[in-house]
Amino acid sequence: MIGPGQPQRVGSFRYYLSEQRWEWADAVAQMHGYSPGTMPPTTELLLKHKHPDDRERVTRAFDKILRGEPFSSRHRIIDTHGRTHWVVVVGDRLLADDGGLLGASGFYIDVSDAMQSDLTEAVAEIAASRAEIEQAKGILMMSYRIDADRAFELLVWRSQETNTKVRDIALQFMQAVTGIEFSADTTQQIDRILINLPVASPQQP
Repeated sequence: MIGPGQPQRVGSFRYYLSEQRWEWADAVAQMHGYSPGTMPPTTELLLKHKHPDDRERVTRAFDKILRGEPFSSRHRIIDTHGRTHWVVVVGDRLLADDGGLLGASGFYIDVSDAMQSDLTEAVAEIAASRAEIEQAKGILMMSYRIDADRAFELLVWRSQETNTKVRDIALQFMQAVTGIEFSADTTQQIDRILINLPVASPQQP
């Protein structure tokens, strides 16, 4: 869990296409080494912080934003102190009430100290747990190779973003992933499910 004074490791962003304007949560600013509210994000600034070896791949993700397509990327950023962070960035279309494309919205997860857990062991742990939150945490741990605290932070972040109880978010998430066969494409499916929660009122057990 996040203690007092510790940096948040999950944060949201938005990009408005017509204005070519970015917004980022305080947590995302801190991942890049900035104090909240001190540096407005721009495309040039974001690209400047990408690791040189990852910049071409991230540029392709930005191109998807401009085309109004969902995207996800795991890459490195270098903060203002010269520290390298591994991040997972997931985004989807941001739509107006009439269905028109406004831009993109999504989230960053700092996975710099992520667990490299064994897939078989993770699946076994998920099967052994009956609690919705623990099951959802297990799936997120396995998909993003993050630890249990980071997975819970991701559920809490989605809960706060949507004003939905954490348990309901977890239950909807588990309902949505039921039947998915884990493969190389699984993470992209998890991306889409997570960013579109909540999708419906959960069924009460």
